[in-house]
Amino acid sequence: MKTCLLFLCMISGFHLGCLKTNQASSQDGQTNQRREIVVAQDGSGDFTTVQSAISAVPDSATDTTYIYIKNGIYREKIVIPASKRFIKLMGENVDSVILVYGDYASKLDSAGNPLGTSGSASVYIYANDVVAENITFQNDAGPVGQAVAAYVSGDRVYFHHCRFLGFQDTLYTGNPGSSNSRQYYRDCYVEGTTDFIFGSATAVFDSCLIYCKSGGHYITAASTPQGNRFGYVFLHCEITGNAPPHSFYLGRPWRPYARVVYLYCYLDNMIAPEGWSNWHDTQNDLTAYYAEYQNTGPGYQPQQRVAWSHQLTDDEAKAYTLANILQDWKPY
Repeated sequence: MKTCLLFLCMISGFHLGCLKTNQASSQDGQTNQRREIVVAQDGSGDFTTVQSAISAVPDSATDTTYIYIKNGIYREKIVIPASKRFIKLMGENVDSVILVYGDYASKLDSAGNPLGTSGSASVYIYANDVVAENITFQNDAGPVGQAVAAYVSGDRVYFHHCRFLGFQDTLYTGNPGSSNSRQYYRDCYVEGTTDFIFGSATAVFDSCLIYCKSGGHYITAASTPQGNRFGYVFLHCEITGNAPPHSFYLGRPWRPYARVVYLYCYLDNMIAPEGWSNWHDTQNDLTAYYAEYQNTGPGYQPQQRVAWSHQLTDDEAKAYTLANILQDWKPY
């Protein structure tokens, strides 16, 4: 497609170069068709909306469809269904490719019923093997309660250099009944007020900026299934924001077996000395697993943490590798 080739030439951030053909050779020497779609609001691409591009992806595909998204604010409620596997969404610029909607949990649907938290998302990713790069996911409903920017329940979903913007419940990483979603966030930005990273997935946040907005109190609300070894893992992240000192907790358990660990992270002064909350239920002290290892910054006060949290030993910290956490999946 000529349009795809021109778009690839325009984008310096992808480091892909200009493709001369829409065919690619596999490791066994066979030639596969490379599907490429361009989304542009000005009509210069194949589609003007992201959803129409996703709908054009063949069901049950076994090779990747590349969807290149030109700069623009795409106000649409987007769904990647489970049948649309192997999609790679690539934005022209992370600050200028914005997928946004403004639903919220208490908003009424056409039948007069509240949408609920799950129904408030701007973008839904149900499919496995999805990659998103240089894209902003936003819910702009404002501080009106739960308002999800991205709901992600697929397995092997990788976000690179993306932003997640909102207030309460910004990033929903799978519902409490799901235990088979692995997600990897690398060089991403996530902001919010209360429980703004929440859900049941095994999720790694690697070298991300986590921004605590004034008016909130909790970063994570994990609903990790019982028996899940890792839950949320934050590696080399910066935890900062504009919230007052000592106003934020690293997490509270949405479900009793929540697991969250921060390793090698910088914690700014909005983190409360006690670090963690049991959500006003002392039974959670016995089941939730909250831990840290070699964090830094004014918010890292291990001697003042709640007694039921953990400071990992050197040997315990060795288990927190991508190979152990993500198992047979290598995101890149």
